[in-house]
Amino acid sequence: MYIYNVTINIEETVHNEWLDWMKNHHIPDMLATGKFSKALMTKVLVEEEMGGTTYSVQYTTNSKETLQKYYDKDADRLRAETDRFAGKFVAFSTELEIVSERPHP
Repeated sequence: MYIYNVTINIEETVHNEWLDWMKNHHIPDMLATGKFSKALMTKVLVEEEMGGTTYSVQYTTNSKETLQKYYDKDADRLRAETDRFAGKFVAFSTELEIVSERPHP
């Protein structure tokens, strides 16, 4: 299993609008691609010198190949939808491979 992690710092001036858009539009659109089995959105509990609020969104996928299909077929379209917040956020993505996962007994 793999996680496509996107870390975003969003300016306070658009924070509420962006958060609503993420939860009700962008994350459902990402899941609708069929490439991800789940999404987890977390708030990063650190105060940034640049201000704003930082979030991490983790999309779980079954393989590196499926993640590549997302990049090839869906990424440009979904990233273009963030244009409405252009200049109001900074983001970077990281690919993670799940090495071990253990549920609580």
